[in-house]
Amino acid sequence: MSKGKSGGSSGGSGVTVRPLHDKILVKRDEAQSKTDTGIYLPETSKDKPKTGTIHAVGDGALNTETGERIPLSVRKGDKVIFSSYAGTEIKLDGQDLLIMSEDEILAVID
Repeated sequence: MSKGKSGGSSGGSGVTVRPLHDKILVKRDEAQSKTDTGIYLPETSKDKPKTGTIHAVGDGALNTETGERIPLSVRKGDKVIFSSYAGTEIKLDGQDLLIMSEDEILAVID
């Protein structure tokens, strides 16, 4: 059985990250630089956004009874909302990314 890459993130250096099992790779949205009323925010007062875009997904969680993979309910390109402390931050090819479990995602934005 042939396995293809599952939408890994690659950049100029050729490094590819492929999340395992129920893990996903998310690029967090940019922090808002000014308020809705036009006031510019200093770097220290910006909240980290709790939304992002999925860049890659794993092959699914393992069903321990059957040995088969349970497919993830999210896919590459989905815009998602996650909890404040979700995931592990990594830096890859100059991009800040998060690796998290699918259960840390609260919702998909349609």
